[in-house]
Amino acid sequence: MKKNNITLQDIKKQLLTYKGKSINIIANRGRNKIEKFAGTIENIYPAVFTIKTEENCKTYSYSDVLCGNVKIENI
Repeated sequence: MKKNNITLQDIKKQLLTYKGKSINIIANRGRNKIEKFAGTIENIYPAVFTIKTEENCKTYSYSDVLCGNVKIENI
């Protein structure tokens, strides 16, 4: 199995390009709980980033993206 050589810094740089744009998020919360929603990346912090949806604001870490628990797609 080939491993990706993606670092947390690479993910952070990629998310900076999505900041302020509309994106689709697929978040795996475990035990067959999968959330699909649209939003915009509001803020990017050293350890986490926030996504603003119509209802509320959600926070995820860069390791969630690295592990595949959160997938981000540009609209």
